[in-house]
Amino acid sequence: MSEVSLLLSPPGFQFFHHHCYNFASFHKPILTLSSSSSSSSSSSSSCFRIRSSLKPLTATATSSSSSLKENIGRVKKNWSEFTSLNYWVVRDYGRLVDSVNAFEPHIQKLSDEQLAAKTDEFRRRLRQGETLAHIQAEAFAVVREAAKRTLGMRHFDVQIIGGAVLHDGSIAEMKTGEGKTLVSTLAAYLNALTGEGVHVVTVNDYLAQRDAEWMGRVHRFLGLSVGLIQRKMKSKQKRLNYNCDITYTNNSELGFDYLRDNLARNSGQLVMRWPKPFHFGIVDEVDSVLIDEGRNPLLISGEANEEAARYPVAAKVAELLVRGLHYNAELKDNSVELTEEGIALAEMALETKDLWDENDPWARFVMNALKAKEFYRRDVQYIVRNGKALIINELTGRVEEKRRWSEGIHQAVEAKEGLKIQADSVVVAQITYQSLFKLYPKLSGMTGTAKTEEKEFLKMFEMPVIEVPTNLPNIRVDLPIQAFATARGKWENVREEIVYMFEQGRPVLVGTTSVENSEYLSDLLKERNIPHNVLNARPKYAAREAEIIAQAGRKFAITISTNMAGRGTDIILGGNPKMLAKEVMEDSLLSFLTQEAPNVEIDGEPISQKGLAKIKVGPSSMALLAKTALMAKYVRKSEGNKWSYQHAKSMISESIQMSQSTSMEEIEKLLAEESEMYPLGPTIAYAYLSVLKDCESHCFSEGAEVKRLGGLHVIGTSLYESRRIDNQLRGRAGRQGDPGSTRFMVSLQDEMFQKFNFDTEWAVKLISKITNNEDIPIEGDAIVKQLLGLQINAEKYFFGIRKSLVEFDEVLEVQRKHIYDLRQSILTGDSESCSQHIFQ
Repeated sequence: MSEVSLLLSPPGFQFFHHHCYNFASFHKPILTLSSSSSSSSSSSSSCFRIRSSLKPLTATATSSSSSLKENIGRVKKNWSEFTSLNYWVVRDYGRLVDSVNAFEPHIQKLSDEQLAAKTDEFRRRLRQGETLAHIQAEAFAVVREAAKRTLGMRHFDVQIIGGAVLHDGSIAEMKTGEGKTLVSTLAAYLNALTGEGVHVVTVNDYLAQRDAEWMGRVHRFLGLSVGLIQRKMKSKQKRLNYNCDITYTNNSELGFDYLRDNLARNSGQLVMRWPKPFHFGIVDEVDSVLIDEGRNPLLISGEANEEAARYPVAAKVAELLVRGLHYNAELKDNSVELTEEGIALAEMALETKDLWDENDPWARFVMNALKAKEFYRRDVQYIVRNGKALIINELTGRVEEKRRWSEGIHQAVEAKEGLKIQADSVVVAQITYQSLFKLYPKLSGMTGTAKTEEKEFLKMFEMPVIEVPTNLPNIRVDLPIQAFATARGKWENVREEIVYMFEQGRPVLVGTTSVENSEYLSDLLKERNIPHNVLNARPKYAAREAEIIAQAGRKFAITISTNMAGRGTDIILGGNPKMLAKEVMEDSLLSFLTQEAPNVEIDGEPISQKGLAKIKVGPSSMALLAKTALMAKYVRKSEGNKWSYQHAKSMISESIQMSQSTSMEEIEKLLAEESEMYPLGPTIAYAYLSVLKDCESHCFSEGAEVKRLGGLHVIGTSLYESRRIDNQLRGRAGRQGDPGSTRFMVSLQDEMFQKFNFDTEWAVKLISKITNNEDIPIEGDAIVKQLLGLQINAEKYFFGIRKSLVEFDEVLEVQRKHIYDLRQSILTGDSESCSQHIFQ
């Protein structure tokens, strides 16, 4: 039978105390649901019991019981790993690791010039008939040494395994903080030696730029060219970057460039490497790109001649109609259906006899207006900026300025908001991400969460998922999920948990599902005067993304974020010294470089430093900053005080970039040579290196303090439609063997429960039978099983959508490939090859 226990102290408290995490939740009652059988007559006479206190346990009994459970759990885990196919695959890669390690002593003795010359040697050997397999171990050893010299980072053995997995065309599943970005350099370098080009694909422009600048230093050191594709680049720039040995780009821009090239009217408009634009691709966050984004095809639209005036009228009609009376809405698939009463009222309001009249069609406009009313919410699905409705990507939390909803939905949203209606669109080219990435003869990927979707990866792309072991054991603690009857109860408990953690000094990252929710929680924290930072799609926050993430692991730091902090972010305990040093430089120099005030909408809102320890800059750094400030003031005046705020920031950023690619000795030499010319750039770079040392010392000591307190605590405020996305948020804590903990708090009023018609009445009734307080959370195996079942059903539903989309696209694929090949033949080939292609 089922037993319900009302506990006055949180479950798991003794576990945390035993592990020195000092985690104690606020002392509120918790409902714990557990399935247990009992033969006693007293137990069987009732459905549940209320316990107002826990019986004290002796320290010896608790310790021995805990130790026994841990040992049994460890044995089970080890046996499970030993009997898995993944274990033997990883073990087989050990031979490659041994070979790479054997090359290392010889490679370490090479000079920089000799190390860089290895690239030409490898290319010569490939031309002479050797294969990539012949040179793989030595090439990996060369990349490892180059990374050590340029970045100060040496690939661990498990990272060598990750690089081999990528080279073999598989998916490397590596936990957060294990250095996936560094792993990609191994496979990218090796495959770039063929001269056919390598694409490293990330999920957004920010990560593409970061990786191109950061990891690009390794490739440039070894003599390879590195390109970067960004959204606002001109065609000429893109053409140069696609022709580099290794090109960093984001998934959507890659797809749109492919479609645009196949709409080009002359060869001068082409930007990719034709006739073979695809060779080898490494997809970062591969599950996000191929699974999550796989629901939405890439579309290029042209303007259609629809009546824009109909949308505002339909929006007014939608306001008159009442859900449940005039129409029914299905949240699961975003569909609406008019009732007889709704049809009659709409026809009367529009003064038409038939909504579906071919000569005066109103049905599509009314249906879209209802969808905009019910399913497209401001600050959730979109934000309004500069008179435009801009889509928020539900998976990344970022604004997508160039993307628009099709089939009149975007126009309906614009009408609802009273914005200028942009022309309706008609699709002129489209492709799914599945079809796009199948164009690569060889494709690989990396992510922290892919194993749950391995069947789909095997079926769609023939890519197995290999779990790469962590370099250090993962000691993160995932606390039980808590479910609340009401949203109000959930947010109150989230706030209380944040307050408790803040009082302890532990950094907290809170994941929310929308701009609206992140700002609601921010308001709750302001009521308690808790300093915090918000990271969401609003420009004033998004512009400061890198700075906010840099502070998120510091003592007393509270960060409320949408999915923007869910992927591609590395939260370092104690803070990111490089970003903090940059902030010190900007705080010290911007007022001397420019008199222009920052634009909050462009440059972002200043991030909260309240509660955080001040960075202590040493005397030598202070002297260098003072000298640099005086030089900045002189340079600005000599140029007529014309520097804008953006120009000043760019100057500092470029100087810092110089310090990353140039040694301190070279900068000192440059300063001596240009001493009479006021060399501002090298002076900023030199001061930055000094400040960086101070920041590294500060972050190291603060990081040790944060680890002692228990590390980063992550709070999820809603379950997502996929277990992977939950795990991505959890993965922000416990990186590289650091301590950390996570807790998910959900409300039975959350949108996911409504979307999939999940029956929550039983839980609300159960709570009301026990207590009048609906804010009491439910914990235990029973609720976890229910929620897990709901997520699995959601995953199956969305897999069905992706499967249908791919099957539909496969029909178009044959025609698209034939037409696109013919177009490229006409644009780039001679008349004879064109004739052959046409007659075929």
